Amino acid sequence: MSSTKDIDALIELMAKLPGLGPRSARRAVLHLIRKRALLFTPLADLMGDVARAARECLNCGNVGTTDVCDICTSEKRGNGQLCVVEDVADLWAMERAGVFKGRYHVLGGTLSALDAVGPDELRIPKLIDRVTSEEITEVILALNATIDGQTTAHYIADQLDGQVTLTSLAQGVPIGGELDYLDDGTITAALNARKAL
Repeated sequence: MSSTKDIDALIELMAKLPGLGPRSARRAVLHLIRKRALLFTPLADLMGDVARAARECLNCGNVGTTDVCDICTSEKRGNGQLCVVEDVADLWAMERAGVFKGRYHVLGGTLSALDAVGPDELRIPKLIDRVTSEEITEVILALNATIDGQTTAHYIADQLDGQVTLTSLAQGVPIGGELDYLDDGTITAALNARKAL
């Protein structure tokens, strides 16, 4: 029996994480072992705690350690705006920017005929319920600019037509972007969404 069997298994598991391959995982595990008391033990303890306590918010789909997340329970966030995102990572990106002060709704993906993902596989029925039960005045569709993302946005817009103000994030030239490096779709979206100065 190998004396490094558990370490090898840890490296193998770490290599399955996004952004880590076998070499990066090996370096990370070696670093953790060298910093056992300072980093590895507290990390392992915290990972165990989070593994036991993490759950999806019953209201919006965010991830936290309570049944209803802090954003959903905050009185300050109840301003009538609901930002619809595909994934929890998108919600966290919006929060990192610190500019949106309303509440969120995580769909859990996008509609996709090829992958047999319909409205009932996503949290679209829950979204429609929330619009009526939470006095939502504006739904902001912050979905990715992909075919499936746009298809999902159009489907939601059809379902909520006339019930609430529907908006979407602007698309086009990113800050610091140079036209020469942009794809045709981005330039087209930017030109179509132009505004007066």
